[in-house]
Amino acid sequence: MEIIEKNPIERIQVELKEYRKKQYLDIRTYYRSDDGDWKPTKKGVTIPPDCMEDLLQAVNKINEEYINSN
Repeated sequence: MEIIEKNPIERIQVELKEYRKKQYLDIRTYYRSDDGDWKPTKKGVTIPPDCMEDLLQAVNKINEEYINSN
């Protein structure tokens, strides 16, 4: 699992999960509940691992566009 801190009460968790004996990449926003535990929200996306290369290419392309615009 990888964690990206958004702010003190929200973070994005990136992890491989299994559902019906198939693995998926889950990228989801979590929030800190009143008791201090991290709970998932509906904000997120779950994709099959065979789409990870496409996702990486898309993120790299957007990153290049961002770098070139600054």
